[in-house]
Amino acid sequence: MGIKVVKRHGKSFKDRLYLPAIAGGMKTTLRHFTKNLKDIDNLKTMQYPEVQPDDLTERYRGVHRLTKWEDESEKCVACYMCATACPAECIFIDAEERFDDKAEKRPKEFKIDLLECVFCGYCVEACPCDAIRMDTGIFSFTGSKREDFVLDKKALMKNERAKDLSDD
Repeated sequence: MGIKVVKRHGKSFKDRLYLPAIAGGMKTTLRHFTKNLKDIDNLKTMQYPEVQPDDLTERYRGVHRLTKWEDESEKCVACYMCATACPAECIFIDAEERFDDKAEKRPKEFKIDLLECVFCGYCVEACPCDAIRMDTGIFSFTGSKREDFVLDKKALMKNERAKDLSDD
């Protein structure tokens, strides 16, 4: 087995100056600038937040929500699978006993810290009873203090599925 010698590029004085590459980049930028300046109506910009995007894909992962049974009780059985699967460790569950014959236990407290969440969707995949979802379509979540970004069980159950997304 022989040694293969790979010839390196960029050894000439012209290549080492980088001036031709810089000039080429400036030429491209100037071409785009003049094209956009001539046809302002064809710009692909949005006046956010006044104009909200309406073309979110079905796969978009928005803010979390907890699903409910028909009697408005939570589907979560406090199995801790979502908290275990979460790489950011931003889900906190405290369980209590349940007496309504749906399951053995339910979450007494269920909190998600959105500032730590990486929106990977592992919690949704890990949930055995489809209790947690990320299909709200909420992408712009604002607050003035850290506590506004920690969603508890009540807030998570208040979040609803986005209307334009189709059912599974």
